[in-house]
Amino acid sequence: MDKADYEALSARLKALAHPERLRILDVLRREPECVCHLEALLGKPQPYVSQQLRLLREAGVICDQKQGQNVFYRVCDPEVLAWLDAFMGPVDGSTYEHHEIVAACVCPKCAPLVPPLAA
Repeated sequence: MDKADYEALSARLKALAHPERLRILDVLRREPECVCHLEALLGKPQPYVSQQLRLLREAGVICDQKQGQNVFYRVCDPEVLAWLDAFMGPVDGSTYEHHEIVAACVCPKCAPLVPPLAA
């Protein structure tokens, strides 16, 4: 490894060395999610979630894809996925298709599934 390789590895490790970013990555390793879903799931404001996503994206750990008006984020670094499995344990295959419904979320994955409030 040369100096640039160590610096790149250090940047990836720094991106992982934060409790909220680890929570985000734990969600994103299961399936892609949008900012509004992460915001509702974590109970954090949008600017905070966006800042954490920016740091992960700059480190090359996550990628984004626009779908309509939403941007969905996913873990795109296979090495980081392997690290997450080593640190947190593997994700059960059945949970890869599981989306946690959050009542406070208005994302396209949650909104149609949340029953309307009784009048």
